[in-house]
Amino acid sequence: MREPAARTYARALPVVPVRARGLTIEGADGRRYLDCVSGGGTLALGHNHPVVLEAIRAVLDSGAPLHVMDLTTPVEDAFVTELLRTLPPELAGHARVRFCPTGTDPVASAVSLVRAATGRSRVITVADEPFPDGLFPRDGEAGQEPPAGLLLEPVRSEAGVFPAADALVRHLRARTAEQAVPLVVDETGTGVGRTGAYWAFEHSGVTPDVLILAKAIGGSLPLAAVVHHEDLGEPGEPGDSDGAGAAGRPASPPAGGPGASGTGAFRGNQLALAAGAATLAHVREHRLAEHAAALGGRMLTRLRALAAEFACLGDVRGRGLMAGIELTAPDGTPGTPGTPGTPGTAARLAAAVRRECLRRGLIVDVTGPGANVVRLLPPLIVTEEQMSAVLDRLADAVRAVDRHRPDGTAAIRAGHGPR
Repeated sequence: MREPAARTYARALPVVPVRARGLTIEGADGRRYLDCVSGGGTLALGHNHPVVLEAIRAVLDSGAPLHVMDLTTPVEDAFVTELLRTLPPELAGHARVRFCPTGTDPVASAVSLVRAATGRSRVITVADEPFPDGLFPRDGEAGQEPPAGLLLEPVRSEAGVFPAADALVRHLRARTAEQAVPLVVDETGTGVGRTGAYWAFEHSGVTPDVLILAKAIGGSLPLAAVVHHEDLGEPGEPGDSDGAGAAGRPASPPAGGPGASGTGAFRGNQLALAAGAATLAHVREHRLAEHAAALGGRMLTRLRALAAEFACLGDVRGRGLMAGIELTAPDGTPGTPGTPGTPGTAARLAAAVRRECLRRGLIVDVTGPGANVVRLLPPLIVTEEQMSAVLDRLADAVRAVDRHRPDGTAAIRAGHGPR
């Protein structure tokens, strides 16, 4: 009652969590749920993983400061060391790390960085395939100058779970290299093993110039960072009280050194750094990226089999333990927009699937511009048995929605006509 309308999860998921462990959340009513939202991908190791709790307790018990700004600490140094250990040598050996508050701050920091490095202002975001080569004029060609940077999400998760094709990523890397355009890869939702590789850009075999990192790198606590190649320079004036240069751009001394942060007072929180270092190490040591690739492949296979059975399910997309199932309108189209302020038919179907999942003890997400994509983001520690339970509950929820469509149309099985 006291919170603004912007808070949407409570309205969609009427659960009051009081305890959580791994994949499981227990509500105040005593019910248990399998959580396949994982804090929007933040919880790589699920809820309250022992290694995360141990790392947090160690900092609390040590008497170390819980928060400092721009001062190197053993906790920060351990995090940076573990982070660089996970990156390709050609980047790790020449990396600079700047910590940022979460939210849009790391993106803004990355954009400021490439603008300062190139002296240009236009930053292109890759949103569609095929990507127009005209945005990268060749030498001697008339037209606009190359952009300051190209920003790529390996999987556009919030847009409906659209993985970028590896061939496209390699092509863009080649074109940006030709024109000395920094390639910025946003691993906010895809990093730390989520897609079946430690970092999603590794699937294509390229190395970016700039990495935007958040969510899972904090081990369930707020943490974000920008990692970039030292060749991009160090804009700003180190020593400013907020870590920003005269032009308002973050300073970037060597990784782990004083001032290796972006703007904002609450960057590089010590508890988040400790939880993050423990998470990064656990994912690496236990090869959870490989586990995500194997189990995620089986998850997508079963989801596609389910989509072939029901006409209300359309495309199934994803990579590793990140999947999206598109709900379609009765005529088979991806979505019916409806009137302004009113969800379309496909969006109502997706909301109905989420609601039926909740009744069966399964928490899923709905995403995409049409709010018609059911998204699964189980933690990397999910077992085969748990994944089987997740998919059984999801399939049962889809059957329930197919029997009782929220728009009143008749249930239709794919390939079988009306029942």
